[in-house]
Amino acid sequence: MPSADAFLGGRVVARQPAAGRHRAGLEAVLIAAAVPADFAGIAVDLGAGVGVAGLCVAARAPAARVILAERDREAVRYARVSLDLPDNATFAGRVTIAEVDIAAGEPERVKAGLARASADVVVMNPPFHDAGSVRAPKGVARAAAHVLADGGVEPWVRAAASVLKPDGTLVAVFRADGLATLIAALGARFGGLAVLPVYPRAGAEAHRILIAGKKGSGAPLRILPGLTLHPPAGSTYLSEASRLLRDGAGLAEVDAAWTLI
Repeated sequence: MPSADAFLGGRVVARQPAAGRHRAGLEAVLIAAAVPADFAGIAVDLGAGVGVAGLCVAARAPAARVILAERDREAVRYARVSLDLPDNATFAGRVTIAEVDIAAGEPERVKAGLARASADVVVMNPPFHDAGSVRAPKGVARAAAHVLADGGVEPWVRAAASVLKPDGTLVAVFRADGLATLIAALGARFGGLAVLPVYPRAGAEAHRILIAGKKGSGAPLRILPGLTLHPPAGSTYLSEASRLLRDGAGLAEVDAAWTLI
């Protein structure tokens, strides 16, 4: 049975499978929080799954237009159901869906609605693990959401570079120990990289990173102060994390040093 899950304190409600497939959560909300509330351009949620990151962008930025790009038909079906929910009526009209494999050639992406050099921002939450590095979860769809296909993260970066305008911004979330892999994939396409470490709790090592880069920029790399989600013990969110995940605040609203875009 699918569930109806609330994000940003109920400003977004997303239908998603209760089991057997990847379920969107914290990572999707964090990359959406990188997009400021006054953003007024086109944002693409690349490999959107059921669309939580893109829906959160649309809810937080009233002038944003959002494209959810996803290849999995079942995930697309859930995204369409979510867009029809009354809870999402205030922003659903600004969200469209491009049903396409982001690793396909540019002509196929363009045909699906991802025009070349058309987006101001791309957000993406690619699978975290390389093939063979972990035991894949049972189920083809769930495994695809956790394990990168052949080519690793490179096809994701290539697709983002294709759809972004010059000086457009890519924001990604990834596992912290994959930072070198992601920076290498960004290569010469993106510069001015800003890395925000995410710590599960005070005193722990970072387990996630947010990274943003400008297409074609030659600016240097920046390492930002980290975001800590929980205190040393317990599952409650610290105030900064709660503002992002539950109150719908943007990263830069919580801490000016967290400006990624």
